Amino acid sequence: MADTTAPQNDKKYLDEVTGEMISKSELKRRTKQRAKEAEKAEKAAKAPPAAAAAAKAAKGGESAEDAEDELNPNQYFEIRNRAIDTMRSEGPYPYPHKFHVSMSVPEFIETYGSLKPGESRPDVEVLLAGRIHNKRASSAKLRFYDLHSEGKKVQIMASAQDSQRDFAAVHDVLRRGDIVGVRGFPGVSKRGELSVFPRDITLLAPCLRTLPKEHYGLRDQETRYRQRYLDLIMNPGVRNKFITRSKIVNYVRRFLDNLGFLEVETPMMNMIAGGATAKPFVTHHNDLNLDMFMRVAPELYLKMLVVGGLDRVFEIGRQFRNEGIDLTHNPEVTTCEFYMAYADINDLLDITENMVAGLVKYLFGSYSVEYHKNGADNPPLVIDFTPPFRRVDMIGGLEEALDVKFPSALDLHTDATNKFLSDLCIKHGVDCSAPRTNARLLDKLVGEFIEVQATDRPLFIINHPQMMSPLAKYHRSIPGLCERFELFVATKEVCNAYTELNDPKVQRERFAQQASDKDAGDDEAQLIDENFCTSLEYGLPPTGGWGMGIERLCMFLTDSQNIKEVILFPAMKPEEGGEHREGEEAAPAAAA
Repeated sequence: MADTTAPQNDKKYLDEVTGEMISKSELKRRTKQRAKEAEKAEKAAKAPPAAAAAAKAAKGGESAEDAEDELNPNQYFEIRNRAIDTMRSEGPYPYPHKFHVSMSVPEFIETYGSLKPGESRPDVEVLLAGRIHNKRASSAKLRFYDLHSEGKKVQIMASAQDSQRDFAAVHDVLRRGDIVGVRGFPGVSKRGELSVFPRDITLLAPCLRTLPKEHYGLRDQETRYRQRYLDLIMNPGVRNKFITRSKIVNYVRRFLDNLGFLEVETPMMNMIAGGATAKPFVTHHNDLNLDMFMRVAPELYLKMLVVGGLDRVFEIGRQFRNEGIDLTHNPEVTTCEFYMAYADINDLLDITENMVAGLVKYLFGSYSVEYHKNGADNPPLVIDFTPPFRRVDMIGGLEEALDVKFPSALDLHTDATNKFLSDLCIKHGVDCSAPRTNARLLDKLVGEFIEVQATDRPLFIINHPQMMSPLAKYHRSIPGLCERFELFVATKEVCNAYTELNDPKVQRERFAQQASDKDAGDDEAQLIDENFCTSLEYGLPPTGGWGMGIERLCMFLTDSQNIKEVILFPAMKPEEGGEHREGEEAAPAAAA
């Protein structure tokens, strides 16, 4: 892991204005800046909320909000904070407990979208709520807002003649980003814009920070991932991606439910990190005074349930793998794993094709998906998910791609094969860091020469060597191989499955080999899990096991090139200095 040792001078001081804990140098900088503006700040504190910024613009005759546009994020935050403090003490309270909503914005659009230009329904009262994105003043007595909610937008056309309260008092306190409740009637403006004509607007939750300008949006990736709430506010497409993700998970759940599977939950902290080849995170149980591993896979527990008579089980949940962060990897990921008694790899191949192809058809109405693998500025890759998918034998595929004859499958684990594989990697410029075990060398070659063939169609890589699959059953007709497949889409692995090994003696031998690899320096190798081996001694029926990475599949089906795009709160490196000021970070994005 990277060195995360904090600097020696890490003491924090309270900024009494913003309530933030910041460094001494940052506090001095802010104090100096405020000292220069002390006279203006004092006037703003004494002025009414809408006039706080107007004082600055009085000389030029600009509106208060136009003047606010010139403020930096910290200045805006301080002025807005004071205005809201005034409302806290003098009323109306800016954070009411409840606002009754009679219909959502999407329902409003569907119900009244057929009204004609100039037509209104003053006899109908509607109560809507949402966030203000744009605010425009046509005159002192006519103002327009864009109200956003649930991915839809409707115009608020506020006229002084319709207001049941003091028009200026209601509207002068509102700003972009505020969450408001609107009570009024539906209609369409003369220009044909569906609108709600408010009799009253209630501030439900003020936005104290500046929103990026609507024209520029929020583009900075760091800000988007660290402040996902701001990303969702400003970028409707992000919301749609996570709606699609939810549809994908729900489809998989329904698909398995229709096949008679039972959804279960298994422990996330384990004495042994088993079930997958991955480096685990370590945590500590205080009461037991025991180090434990965050799970890398639920596989062993799920198979123990099959031993207990739950013939078809699945789990959708988080896994934790202490590995690198890149475009397709995140330390915390969601997987779906299922185990099906009396099934084998052939059944799983059919189930996988039916599930994935059916999912694509459900989402898009066809089997074709456009994926901008090389970025949005380049032509898309059109992936055809029409079943059946192409299948390539691992060793046979490498022999064809490299024009070389591999050792017998029974000898793939030997030292002689290690030299053979190492020489191949050197010859073809394939990098493999230590430990250069047979399994790792072979995996690197597969990634370089077979996985890359999964471009415009999904690809099954089948029949892996036994040394690469300690939990898979040996191949029934090719000694040295096992009955396993991996599905690749756009050169990336999506799912992994095999006929499960259910012989406890052989399982212990496989675990022993993994333990030997771990002693050789392979942090991802598995240890012997005696509890699991004991369960096998009670009898695991012939079983097919299957696992899929939800994020990977979501990437392809939402046209996302970065796994962080489909994780609401992805893992991020600590910011330099350790200080995070939302407004200051959002500001450059607004001007991008």
